[in-house]
Amino acid sequence: MNGMGIMRRAGICAGLLVISAGRAWSGGLAEHALEWPSGAELLRVLTLQDYNTRVVIIGAGLLGLAAGLIGTFLLLRKRALLSDALSHATLPGIALAFMLMVAIWGDGKHLLGLIAGAAVFSVLGTGSVMLIQRHSRLKDDAALGIVLSVYFGLGIALMGLATRMESGNAAGLSSFIYGKTASMVFFDALLIGAAAVVCILFCLLFFKEFTLVCFDAAYAASQGWPVGRLDFFMMALVVVVTVIGLQAVGLILVVALLIIPPSAARFWTERLRSMLWLSGAFGALSGLVGAGISALMANLPAGAVIVLTASLLFILSLTFGTARGLVRLGLERRRLRLKINRENLLRELYEWFETRCGTSDPGFNECQLLNAPGRPELLSLRAWTPAHFRRSLRELQSAGLLKKISSDAFGFTPEGLAKAQAVVRKHRLWETYLITHADIAPGNVDWGADEIEHVLDLDLIATLEQVLTATRPAGMPQSPHELAASERNV
Repeated sequence: MNGMGIMRRAGICAGLLVISAGRAWSGGLAEHALEWPSGAELLRVLTLQDYNTRVVIIGAGLLGLAAGLIGTFLLLRKRALLSDALSHATLPGIALAFMLMVAIWGDGKHLLGLIAGAAVFSVLGTGSVMLIQRHSRLKDDAALGIVLSVYFGLGIALMGLATRMESGNAAGLSSFIYGKTASMVFFDALLIGAAAVVCILFCLLFFKEFTLVCFDAAYAASQGWPVGRLDFFMMALVVVVTVIGLQAVGLILVVALLIIPPSAARFWTERLRSMLWLSGAFGALSGLVGAGISALMANLPAGAVIVLTASLLFILSLTFGTARGLVRLGLERRRLRLKINRENLLRELYEWFETRCGTSDPGFNECQLLNAPGRPELLSLRAWTPAHFRRSLRELQSAGLLKKISSDAFGFTPEGLAKAQAVVRKHRLWETYLITHADIAPGNVDWGADEIEHVLDLDLIATLEQVLTATRPAGMPQSPHELAASERNV
């Protein structure tokens, strides 16, 4: 009985522990759950009534604007990952600056001193990457990985030493790693605003030079432009934005503000000037919206929300961008595929009648009535799927290019014959060019012609006409396959 009583008491105690643990766990969740803002709180944030909210939101927006502008040139220069190495290289500079200020003044928490240390080591990190790239056989990704890991490891080690110093208070230094936007003060926002003005000013003044260096550095050097100095100056602006952004989003996430906005803007335009301003707008919008959401929901860190907002803009741009978005590209490819199917059907039907009626014959219409192919014959000419074949046939009939000769046979309308002749002419001109100028055998030329003929424009066709004038008679070019066969028979 004593044993049973002990077991019963133990079971009761275990149950009480589980219940209390469950209550504590649910209470912990309740403390950290997201609280949706009321209408009054939403209005206060939208109208920027609170001083701290104004400072944080405007500062984050200006940081996003500056990062988006200079990040455009960084992306086009194909140095996106360099910003990652650069941001991680700032950590040992922050730790050393703190330790030095503690040794001299007894207090290491001077923002300008910490920023100066970060700037020095970010320049050293950038120089280290370029030194490895130029004077070793290592690839760019290996150089970036080495510098990033070495400097970041050094920074973590120095941070450990800083926290163990007897004098000085190292608390808060970790905010440079993860960011602490909510603690931004007016001086921080003023510093970010000054950096944004500097970036805007120099992006406008050196727009032509930065563009030339980004797209063709070799040509710029051949024209006498100081490519090395321009490159260094461009990276100096990246350093400024990176160092200023450490306090807001941290060295881990600041790279996102430099890369995501220009990457999103790339999907909306093909013009660099438009991309530059779109990137700045996306960066500013990410900062404003992300900081605003964080102000409304206290448990969400602002730096992470800013980056997530930028990521959402990127996903929307990737999907719906008017220049390179997936939806636009998908529609264009679909239209091209349908156009290719229609033109191939016109060409096959033309060549069918050409072998039987000689399409220049005045009696062509009567010949069509006697030799018009049906669906099975047309379907057997190419590896069409039945669905694509039926769709192309319906579209050509709706466009007035094909007509029914009988219940299941088809022929050309006058407009359709002219369109088919134009399609066949393009195909044969391109085939003739490949055979006579690219030394491609007639038996291997069909595939190359089928890939290109559907995108030849009028200017290129006129150029082909001029190039091939001496090698072919006027009028419709003869099929190179028939010409090769006749030469073999001779």
